[in-house]
Amino acid sequence: MEIEIDVLTIFPEMFGPILNASMLEIAQKKHLVKIKVHNLRKWSKDKHRKVDDRPFGGGPGMVMNIGPIFDALEELRRNDSRIILLSPQGRRLEQIHAKEFSKAGHLILVCGHYEGIDERVRENLVTDEISIGDYILTCGELPAMVLIDTVVRLIPGVLGDEGSLSEESFTAGLLEYPQYTRPADFKGWKVPAVLLTGDHKKIEAWRRKEAIKRTREKRPDLLSG
Repeated sequence: MEIEIDVLTIFPEMFGPILNASMLEIAQKKHLVKIKVHNLRKWSKDKHRKVDDRPFGGGPGMVMNIGPIFDALEELRRNDSRIILLSPQGRRLEQIHAKEFSKAGHLILVCGHYEGIDERVRENLVTDEISIGDYILTCGELPAMVLIDTVVRLIPGVLGDEGSLSEESFTAGLLEYPQYTRPADFKGWKVPAVLLTGDHKKIEAWRRKEAIKRTREKRPDLLSG
């Protein structure tokens, strides 16, 4: 099944370099995902194609209008659509959310900008609100790109070795174990001997031990849960 992703943005040109390279480009060419980036100004009724205005009650900056977003969603959404607002106020994106979204048939990503979006969009039009971290970005386009990448790579058939997904960081509640490749000795920095033995049971046990150790050192919060 081909997943469809529609993106609503006032900066569609930002997405080209990301969507037309590497894994995302391959996924689209294999017809595993269809990604369309829409300029929100298309749905503006203003003669200058404005999509923002001054906030009621005063204050700095501009706020994105509800009208163009409403009209865009009326045209694009389906019965199975997940409408995601990228916002610092949303739930923090985690791997479990990426898995959930990768099983959806249709995603619509709404990229905020300026001082924010009319609150009625959040209250009445979106099904999900997602943040990629506790910091502020200039716009919602970068979080949308992150979300697209995390979701698309989980679609069956996108990655060459799907078995690697089960061993990645956060997938099993642990950070990934250390990885090494040739040469086995570089300037005296040696690969752990167990990895050179060919004993898969010993290697698996070592990797598990190292994953727990690394998680305890770097992300103990993952173990406390």
